[in-house]
Amino acid sequence: MAMKRPKPEEIVVKLRQVEVLMGQGMPRIDAIRQISVTEQTYYRWKKKYGGMGTEQLKELKRLQKENKRLRRAVSDLTLDKLILSEAAPGKLLSPSRRRACIELVRGKMKVSERRVCRVLGQHRSTQRREPQGRADEELLVADMIELTRLYGRYGYRWIAALLRDSGWQVNDKRIERLLRREGLKVPMKQPKKGRLWLHDGSCVRLRPEYCNHVWSYDFVHHRTDDGRAFRTLNILDEHSRECLAIRVKRKLNANEVIDALTDLFILRGVPGYIRSENGREFIAQAVRDWIDAVGAKAAYIEPGSPRENGYCESFNGRMRDELLNGEICYSLREAQIIIESWRKHYTTIRPHSALGCRPPAPEAIVPMDQRPTMH
Repeated sequence: MAMKRPKPEEIVVKLRQVEVLMGQGMPRIDAIRQISVTEQTYYRWKKKYGGMGTEQLKELKRLQKENKRLRRAVSDLTLDKLILSEAAPGKLLSPSRRRACIELVRGKMKVSERRVCRVLGQHRSTQRREPQGRADEELLVADMIELTRLYGRYGYRWIAALLRDSGWQVNDKRIERLLRREGLKVPMKQPKKGRLWLHDGSCVRLRPEYCNHVWSYDFVHHRTDDGRAFRTLNILDEHSRECLAIRVKRKLNANEVIDALTDLFILRGVPGYIRSENGREFIAQAVRDWIDAVGAKAAYIEPGSPRENGYCESFNGRMRDELLNGEICYSLREAQIIIESWRKHYTTIRPHSALGCRPPAPEAIVPMDQRPTMH
């Protein structure tokens, strides 16, 4: 039967016993035999506990215990730090994100659920509770995915507005949460534009006050699949944000500009101002004379300052982002049909933030399955 390992107090007592025996004249080896240990064990004990009294031994035990507690605390802090480093970057603001993060950490580090929940601030009952969606959520997600398939560059605000138009009672936050859950990317936000000022502090932007007050027009360049270039002349009502017309041709000159504006003037009347850049098609003498003759005024922007034509530049960016960058046109006729279909969608269906998430010129509400598909 194996003997029990002596406690430190017992070792100190035996060492003191050897010292007493040696003080009485007994040889060292005989005194060691009296305490029933080997000579190697004696010297090992003496190296560790030699000259130590009872009080010193108590202090040593206290320090060892404190050292063990500190090592455990450092180990716990190191483990907590590792758990936080394995967690998702940034704040975990929702229980669902914490739930997914905790499962990920446990799969990587093999730590207890209790420990990870404590570090990441998730109650264990919340972690174990299975989320229950609403009864109509499956149908809502199906309609939402269908809209994102049709209009891939729309963010959650536009998708929510389209869903409300089709009869759903939903808010923007719910659609944003469902889009994130389904892994659908939200388009990046555009940087804010500064106000336009002259050196003397006066504002130079002519702001539209009513429909037909200020129109703006500009060119957009693109190419068909065979590499041949074509241009689009975009005409916009700045107050209503309505795209009045898009003329698509291989070449557009001053006469084409006059022809497009003439058709719109007959249908909608003459606007107060027509804003444009300083391209040769816009500042041609024929265009200037014709605009003056019909009773409108030309508002040219400063050279090299396209931001002064912000409404039309914003429309051009939406057109390129939502349509041109995602379509391959094999002929000019195909480009004309696709662009005109998109213009009607932009005017009658697509929500606009400046109009309270309503389209510029909405038509009667059309069921979603009967709306035109963007190819």
